[in-house]
Amino acid sequence: MIVSELDRPPKDLERRTGWTVKPQGACRAELCVPLAKPFDLADMARRLGMALVHDEDQGLWALGPESGGRALHSAELPEIVLPDREGRDFSLRSLRGTKVFMVAWASW
Repeated sequence: MIVSELDRPPKDLERRTGWTVKPQGACRAELCVPLAKPFDLADMARRLGMALVHDEDQGLWALGPESGGRALHSAELPEIVLPDREGRDFSLRSLRGTKVFMVAWASW
């Protein structure tokens, strides 16, 4: 998204990224990330793992999508159902409470 100011949240931030700036920080659903005060878009981009690029000639900034980074958004495993060796559905949820080591492999 293109922005011209770094000292206030962009008007369409939630529509474009899913993040909303609230008193407790940048929030999406139940997850809130504390932000610097006063508001600084460069700080928010760094904390959320978003690229922020400046075009000096035009005086504009481009805020990119989250890059994934190394931080987990939650420690909850989504519902995953995979086929077992006989091809029957196996829900990882059935292993709740035990440690699980998962190996993924692709032929390409």
